[in-house]
Amino acid sequence: MNLRSGRLKGQMKGEVADFTSSLKFDRRIFQADVRCNQAHTTMLIEQEIIPRDIGEKILKALDELEKEGIGALKLDSAVEDIHMAVENYVTSKIGPEAGFMHTAKSRNDQVATDLRIALKEEIEEIEKELLIFIQIVIQMARDHLNTLTVGYTHLQHAQPTTFAHHLLSYAQALKRDYGRLHDAYQRMDLCPLGSAALTTTSFPINRDRTAELLGFRGPMENSIDGVSSRDFIAETVFALTLLGTTLSKISEELIIWSTYEFRMVELADEFSSTSSIMPQKKNPDVAEIVRGKTAVLNGELVTILTIIKSLPQSYNRDLQEVTPHLWKATDTLHSALKITREMLASAEFKGVRGEELARANFSAATELADLMVREGGLPFRTAHQIVGRTVSSALEKGLKAEDIDAQFLDEISQEITGQPLKLDEDIVKRALDPVEIVKSRQVPGGPAPSMVKEAISNLEKFINENK
Repeated sequence: MNLRSGRLKGQMKGEVADFTSSLKFDRRIFQADVRCNQAHTTMLIEQEIIPRDIGEKILKALDELEKEGIGALKLDSAVEDIHMAVENYVTSKIGPEAGFMHTAKSRNDQVATDLRIALKEEIEEIEKELLIFIQIVIQMARDHLNTLTVGYTHLQHAQPTTFAHHLLSYAQALKRDYGRLHDAYQRMDLCPLGSAALTTTSFPINRDRTAELLGFRGPMENSIDGVSSRDFIAETVFALTLLGTTLSKISEELIIWSTYEFRMVELADEFSSTSSIMPQKKNPDVAEIVRGKTAVLNGELVTILTIIKSLPQSYNRDLQEVTPHLWKATDTLHSALKITREMLASAEFKGVRGEELARANFSAATELADLMVREGGLPFRTAHQIVGRTVSSALEKGLKAEDIDAQFLDEISQEITGQPLKLDEDIVKRALDPVEIVKSRQVPGGPAPSMVKEAISNLEKFINENK
């Protein structure tokens, strides 16, 4: 069928047809388009809007197309989009009566519906992958409940923690990413079908029925909004972009931690490469590629927002150009998600090196200040000053944290406050022991094994609720 044969006299030039065609990326909504036509035709039959015998012929042809797949369609620039390609297929099977399938329906509401169907399926798959990822991180955390390492701020030694505690920071970020995607899913789970071109139709259609057949919670409540809104795409790509940021941060830490300077992680050979000239090299190329590819998501989001930001209501052909950026974003994220998950799962965390770093460079300083508040009754700022001077003095004298004793602290306190602290030697030593420091952090969200176990339990409950 040639849509131009009515209102328009001439054919588009080949290069113009190629320029305006959406067929290249319409392949992604083929299955959704068939389902959309099946649901709409079923409703038309039930509402007695079209003859049952004709409707059943249409449904039979659509069922055949669904089995044959997209290869059964004639896809060239002479066909504007997937919707006309599907209609042409049905026409080739049953003749002009195929035109009844387009009763009370426009390509405007059809493509909006197709996109929501296809994107919902994409989100469902990504959500499944995320739950698997979180489960893997949980298991890794269990394996490292007592494996010491040092936490960083400004990429400088901060305080002792455990690998389990650090790993669960990834799990919590992934949980929020899941939540954002799920929220976007909930908002897009309304059906535009029945909006027609923009003002619905005078036919007595049943929009609740088509929404039900297509697995939506219900129909959209404004037909102009139904055909023109693409905020659900922007919102989804925003959620994917933040998820990509999480993956990039994980990859960045694996890159840094696998360096000789850190030596906290050994990446599996399957996720590494070597140099073409330096045979000793083991490069974290896969993590670097994840870091690079997830940047693409930022660009796709900005492009989508730029396309839709100044469009008047309702449908504009510009909206067609949103779709390829959506699919590039979902494809990029999907592959990066799987690769990062497998890479992290195969990484070996170095407990001996982690403890070495936890015991180095005065990472216990904060606990020492807290001790002075608890046992010495000092204001925290005064304790902060004493400990800061203690660290400076120890560094000048070439002392390590374990060399500091109660007498050393008394001397510093005498200089600053005019009074010795008179702290018990055993208490001072415990305050400087990373193992004891971690155990003492028995606050929700903290690194104490008991708190990490509690966090794991909550995450497992979240996974079970969302499976």
